[in-house]
Amino acid sequence: MPRNAEVIRQWTILRELEASRRLTIDDLAKRTGVTTRTIRRDLEALQTSGFPLFDEVHDGKRYWTLESKAFRRLDDTGFTLAELSALYFSRTLVEVLAATPFRQDVASGFAKLAAALTPQMRQFLDRLPLVFQARGRTPSDGDTRAGRELIARLLDATLNHRRATMKYFSMSSRREKVYVIEPYRLIYSPDGLYLFAYVPEYEDVRTFGVARIRAISLHEERFTPAELPDTIFAHSLGVHEGPPEHVEIAFEPGIAPYVRERTWHASQALADRPDGGVVLSLDVCNDWALRSWILSFGPLARVLSPASLSAQIKEEIEKAAARYADRAPGS
Repeated sequence: MPRNAEVIRQWTILRELEASRRLTIDDLAKRTGVTTRTIRRDLEALQTSGFPLFDEVHDGKRYWTLESKAFRRLDDTGFTLAELSALYFSRTLVEVLAATPFRQDVASGFAKLAAALTPQMRQFLDRLPLVFQARGRTPSDGDTRAGRELIARLLDATLNHRRATMKYFSMSSRREKVYVIEPYRLIYSPDGLYLFAYVPEYEDVRTFGVARIRAISLHEERFTPAELPDTIFAHSLGVHEGPPEHVEIAFEPGIAPYVRERTWHASQALADRPDGGVVLSLDVCNDWALRSWILSFGPLARVLSPASLSAQIKEEIEKAAARYADRAPGS
């Protein structure tokens, strides 16, 4: 039997016992679809791992129970099994942040959690992430000690409302610039960390890629931050600000199921086409994130509106095609 199936089944047994308070071996066998002999082996394995499982007789039947507050060493009240296991299981997702300057803090937090468990419990729970994985971004040059120190200074400036002088490499001008900034918020996205900061020189709030910050020094001078919405970049598919436009994109039948099954943006609406395709409507800003996302579908997507966006996509496709025209492979 696959190892993953065993892990999932034993996890199911623990959840069933926690939810039902007490169950017989026959009950557990029916709920998991295995034999009573397998259930007995699973219960023995879980007990060996340190989980507080007990059997007792009621009205002539032998029932199995799980202590509701299984791990009292964690605090005065104790986590339930579901809470503790969910935290442990979430490592698969949380460790996506491990390639950021938060790596040490993430590892430290889980180390404290693990310290409250017996070695056998940790061994069992360590198997749970094997049945669920998450992909993070590839570590960058900023994921170093210097990068973590930079993040620490940015957090200091953001939390304590301290002005700062920042040396930053601007992608638009292809050179380093020096800005006086008032840091408002750090934002994590799949492609990296970003700083949302007010720039007095421009009297505007700008977004800076943290990986392109070359140096930063904090001032003693404080500032009063403006009120920000709970969700920044609400109208973007990426990390950009701008007024939303109504966008309609037609997708070919071959890619339509993929488009339908995902939530691309909170504003989205779907309309089926007679040929099996689908039209996706979005109220988002026309930025690099939107255009690159549309282009990623190649010939399977076509912008219906607005006309300005359709023209931009057409121009990008023509530029890309021109790079391949009349060129020998490898040249």
